[in-house]
Amino acid sequence: MPIIDLRFALEQTPEVLKGVPLTLTISIISMALGSIFGLFIAVCRIYKIPLLKQIAVIYVSFMRGTPLLVQLYVFFYGIPIFIEFLNETQGWHLGGDTISPLIYALIAYTLNTSAYQSEVFRSSIQTIDRGQFEAAYSIGMTTFQAIKRIIFPQSLVAAIPNLGNIFISLIKATSLAFAVKVVEIMAISKVIANDGYRYLEMYLVASLIYWILCFFFERLFVVIEKKLSYYELREEVRSAS
Repeated sequence: MPIIDLRFALEQTPEVLKGVPLTLTISIISMALGSIFGLFIAVCRIYKIPLLKQIAVIYVSFMRGTPLLVQLYVFFYGIPIFIEFLNETQGWHLGGDTISPLIYALIAYTLNTSAYQSEVFRSSIQTIDRGQFEAAYSIGMTTFQAIKRIIFPQSLVAAIPNLGNIFISLIKATSLAFAVKVVEIMAISKVIANDGYRYLEMYLVASLIYWILCFFFERLFVVIEKKLSYYELREEVRSAS
């Protein structure tokens, strides 16, 4: 028996590829929702909003200081228990046992990545010259309008490289979702490996798929960064002229 059965690996690769859409779905949705929540957390910390700032600091510390796998388990087992508690105490009839494992995974990944993205947004916003706020106020803008129209677009350009790294890390982290019964790339590979007793082959196939995905998005974020930098430079030249 050969050490690596390449024929078996090639035959099973299409089956493993069926998990790619779900892997990307988890990554994209979690990244998008996490960016919204992360930006809110960053603003709370930068502008020292009473109470919310302290909650945000503890939240970020907890989400970054605990393993993602543990967070997945907490939400997967904790939310149904909490729903059952509400049903018993409030007389509700929520169906916690009917919730898809994908929902628990999305909640965990969204909250986890929001903590990391908040730090990226916080550092990028703080790099913007405070004089731009004064300029915005001088033409009648509110703080929210200044952030939306001036500060955030500039900080986004500075944040793109780090956001790209977070997204790539998120793609790799989806391999943990199989622990809460989400059938993505790693889950499919594990099932096939168990059935065929060819563990090395299937985990190598999974590794190559993750690598190709990460390489593609790494290049994509480089292109996006260059495009945004170009448009920012063009706007600066136009403003100067």
